[in-house]
Amino acid sequence: MTWFCVDVEANGPVPGLYSMTSFGVVGVREGLDDTFYAELQPLEDAGCIEEALAVGGMSMDYLRANGRPVAEAMNDLVAWLSKTSSGRPVLVSDNNGFDAAFMAYYFALVGLKNPFGFSSRRIGDMYSGLKGDSFKASEWKKLRTTAHTHNALDDATGNAGAVLAIAEMGLKIPKK
Repeated sequence: MTWFCVDVEANGPVPGLYSMTSFGVVGVREGLDDTFYAELQPLEDAGCIEEALAVGGMSMDYLRANGRPVAEAMNDLVAWLSKTSSGRPVLVSDNNGFDAAFMAYYFALVGLKNPFGFSSRRIGDMYSGLKGDSFKASEWKKLRTTAHTHNALDDATGNAGAVLAIAEMGLKIPKK
C-alpha cells in the first residue's frame, strides 16, 4: 500500500453539478518528488460559482483553452499511480469528503475503476488521534511544508510534508 496526498480544486461544492478544475497528487515519502498535477477542461453542463473558481486563480476561459480533457488526465493518473505505487494506492487528504468525492466521480465519469477504492484517510483525524484530542483536528496544518495557496499541487505537497512530520511524532505510515 502507498499513501498519496490528494488535493482537488473545483468551481463548486459537489461533483457533477460543478467541475473539478485541477488536482494534485503527491506520494507520501521522503523528498516529496513523486507528483502528478492536472488542470481540467470544465464539464459541459456543469455550473460554476465564480467565487470558488477565483480561489484558485483560474477562469473558465483559461480552463477551456488550457485544461486537459478529463478522460486523458484520469487515464494518465491511473498509469502514473501504477508506476509509483507499491500495492493499492490510498487517498490521504485534508478534506477527504470533498477530494475523494470529486476523484471518485471523475473516475466513474470516464469509465475507470477508482484506483483509490472506496476509502480514504483524513489528516486531521490521524493527527488528533495521535494527540488523543479530537479538538486538535486542525492543529496539524502548521506542519505543512508549503504555503496553502489553493494550487492543488502546492497544497498536496504541503499536506504530504505534514503527514511525514506527523509520522515523525509516532504515526505509523507505509514506508514505500
